[in-house]
Amino acid sequence: MTRLHLIVTSSVLALAVTPAIAQISFTTAVDLALKNSPKVRVAEADVAKARAVLEQTKDVYIPAFSIGSGLGYTYGFPFGAPSLFNITAQSLLFDESQRNYIRAARTGLEAANHSLSDVRQQIMQDAATTYLSLDADLERIKAAGEESRFAGELTRIIQQRLEAGQDTQVELTRSKITSANLQLRQIQLEDDVSDQRLHLAHLTGLSADDITTDHASIPLLPPLNRSPASNTQLPESIQAAYSVAQSKLQSAFGDSRKLYRPQIGLGVQYSRLASFNNYQQYYLTFDNYNSVQIGLQFNLPIFDATKRAKARESLAEANRSVHEADQARNQFFEGRQKISTAIRELQARAEVDSLERELAQNQVDVVRIQLRDGNPGGQPVSPKEEQNARIQERARYLDFLDTDLQLRQTQINLLRSNGQLEDWLKSTTLSQPSAASKSE
Repeated sequence: MTRLHLIVTSSVLALAVTPAIAQISFTTAVDLALKNSPKVRVAEADVAKARAVLEQTKDVYIPAFSIGSGLGYTYGFPFGAPSLFNITAQSLLFDESQRNYIRAARTGLEAANHSLSDVRQQIMQDAATTYLSLDADLERIKAAGEESRFAGELTRIIQQRLEAGQDTQVELTRSKITSANLQLRQIQLEDDVSDQRLHLAHLTGLSADDITTDHASIPLLPPLNRSPASNTQLPESIQAAYSVAQSKLQSAFGDSRKLYRPQIGLGVQYSRLASFNNYQQYYLTFDNYNSVQIGLQFNLPIFDATKRAKARESLAEANRSVHEADQARNQFFEGRQKISTAIRELQARAEVDSLERELAQNQVDVVRIQLRDGNPGGQPVSPKEEQNARIQERARYLDFLDTDLQLRQTQINLLRSNGQLEDWLKSTTLSQPSAASKSE
């Protein structure tokens, strides 16, 4: 019993000190990236600021109340009216420019909401492509490791053949160069995995050393629109640019209406006058210490060179924003067309790489059969040829993985350009079971 107890205790301690690797699903990674992103928080703060600006432009019509006091000593004839306290209320009743400023603030809020949606899509795309890159790198490391082992075995076989006088030093050197290049690629892939893990950790808030992917959780991409030219939907970033331009146009209209249009304000003030001053000496009756004033202030600007120049400046800035939004729109449509074309090319290349990998696998099978059963009517197959065939098959598989990753990343880019990325991710979340983090 004592020995069994020691074995169980040792096993528990070994499990306790073994670091757990968090296997995070695709949808969970995207969701954590949205919740953890500082960019999203900044965009949300911009929305809150724009909403406050809109409220500020409307609140000028709500009276602003203040309480003050005008206590003072008077000697001789009193010029003022010292008060124990006074209550003042002021508000704007009419200003034609203010309506444009309210519209400008409202479109500014729309621009902030568009920018928030665009930032969310940026984070979703970044998290999705980083997850795919990490998953592909992990698979490539596995395939590259197998390729390196085949290259090492090939070098060993050539070394034996060289010692037996059946091969040359040139072939041995070539095999060593191949093995060294594959080891270099292995190191590069490991470095890339570290970079992708670190970036995904920053996105999700998890520890970089504990992140690994769940390949089964990666969803299939939806069929894409074959005629992107027929899709006139603009991305959130371009809509935000047009909203900003419209906001500046409304502000420019408001600045241009500052002249030749009346402005009406309301003012109300109640004062409780002091009774210990010498008003009684100079006024026949002074028995009411309550004072109320209500008035309207009319202002009609006739000439103001500064305001006129300000209106021209605002209009020029608004026109510039409109032209910049048009330029961004044209660049977007051209870029989306290039993405669609690139997807067609990548699909064709992926098909070629898949067929080449299949051919290489068939060649491996043929070599293995010939190595086992012989090659009647032909040259005998050697283990050297078998290792070369295995190396070629792994190389073709790695090429296929590279092309497939580029294809999926480009498809995600096109989904975002078409405004379908968030809908796809939402449908993916609903169609899959709850993706909780696992450990193994």
